[in-house]
Amino acid sequence: MFGRSSVFLKGLVDLLYPRTCAVCKKKLTLTSVDGIICMDCWGKIKKNIPPFCRRCGRTLEKKSPNKNICSGCIKNPVYFDRAFSPCLYEGPVKDLVHQLKYQGKDYLAPVLTGLMTDFIREFDVPVGLLDIVVPIPLFKTRLRQREFNQAELLAKNIAAIFKKKLVSDNLIRVKNTQTQTELTTPQRRSNVAGCFKVKEDSAFEGKNILLVDDVLTTGATCSEASRALKKAKANIVFVMTAAS
Repeated sequence: MFGRSSVFLKGLVDLLYPRTCAVCKKKLTLTSVDGIICMDCWGKIKKNIPPFCRRCGRTLEKKSPNKNICSGCIKNPVYFDRAFSPCLYEGPVKDLVHQLKYQGKDYLAPVLTGLMTDFIREFDVPVGLLDIVVPIPLFKTRLRQREFNQAELLAKNIAAIFKKKLVSDNLIRVKNTQTQTELTTPQRRSNVAGCFKVKEDSAFEGKNILLVDDVLTTGATCSEASRALKKAKANIVFVMTAAS
């Protein structure tokens, strides 16, 4: 009887307040993804496809002067060893990231995590070699404003799925940097210079680390965080983001 009542109430709620796609806001059907995004919007997600740049993980341009590394990574060296991201930062994925990051919709994190974990499995990202998962931290005042760290939500999900240890309190952000959105590449690098610190080097010494964030644009933030990890004598630092 209780079960029937629950089904009835759920049906009544869906009738009065039908669920809509997080991207296009149209009413969802039974074939939606996780009851969050419609299949039309899901199909519009643009993926990074091989061949990948062996540094930033983006699709390598056919006219690239180097067969393995894109021109952007040649011009702007980074401290991480390699980055991976399943999607281009545009369209539905950009919308989902913005809602997660700026509108407090933490329930969107599993959808983005699903894209990341599917990519890891499809392209055999060597997570078996990794020891710990570390999210890019927020500065304390920004964390209070948002009430959660979107990178930590993604990192926590990935760590649980691949049975890796999550370390979310040892890499810290010690400077309240301005948002990177409107800055040029040199300005981004200058903005985040020296903004990360490791509290206890021993936790990272000799470890292979998966550093997780929502988006990789110029790579300045992840590179600076990787510099702090390498200074603490971390071994390999891979970066995983939902989009780039």
